[in-house]
Amino acid sequence: MSEQTVAKQKHNGEIVLSCQDLAMTYAEGTLRTHVFHGLDLAVGKGETVAILGASGAGKSTLLHLLGGLDTPTAGEVFVSGQKMSALSDAARGALRNRSLGFVYQFHHLLPEFTALENVMLPVLLSGADVPDALHRARSLLESVGLGHRLQHKPGELSGGERQRAAVARALVNKPACVLGDEPTGNLDEKTAATVFELMLALNHEQHTSLVLVTHDRRLARRLDRVMELHEGKLRQLSHDEV
Repeated sequence: MSEQTVAKQKHNGEIVLSCQDLAMTYAEGTLRTHVFHGLDLAVGKGETVAILGASGAGKSTLLHLLGGLDTPTAGEVFVSGQKMSALSDAARGALRNRSLGFVYQFHHLLPEFTALENVMLPVLLSGADVPDALHRARSLLESVGLGHRLQHKPGELSGGERQRAAVARALVNKPACVLGDEPTGNLDEKTAATVFELMLALNHEQHTSLVLVTHDRRLARRLDRVMELHEGKLRQLSHDEV
């Protein structure tokens, strides 16, 4: 049974993110490094998917390709039904801002802006007016427990608070899918669990899909599907194998 069929059966037939026959090769002089080839993945609406793999296996590279942040050597990526390679740079950026959210191991908040301003930015970039962006950002920050930290800059927040602000920023445009690259990897165990539970809660509330690269197998088992990237191939694991 194909990835597309599995995702459609589980999630009402709507595929929000997929790739077909994806390959990535890096060239340096005459040296060619094949990261992976022939990868297929389909993510259904509201589905949660974990991607495991050893360091250097290409997990972050795969996430960058799925997010349209890099261009594959071969194959196609589809976001909300649109082929990324068929879009101009501007259209690809607009689709990424509208349909995808990103959470990294390090928060990547802009240090000169407050938590509220950081979360407002994606809304403003989508063309919304300031009052709408302000309302949406404030509401989401309150929902992640940062209503009392709206005017604090990243340097004035704890690690867990910064990551919660980053989660709010990723979700403020109600994207079809959030891509997370070790989003709890830089946090202590207790704070990591809090942020992870928050992401799952928002996933259920907003029906936003999640694709998370993680080394934490306990967290991976909590998601709908677990994939492993190994020796250039992507395979699905049963939860008993994780």
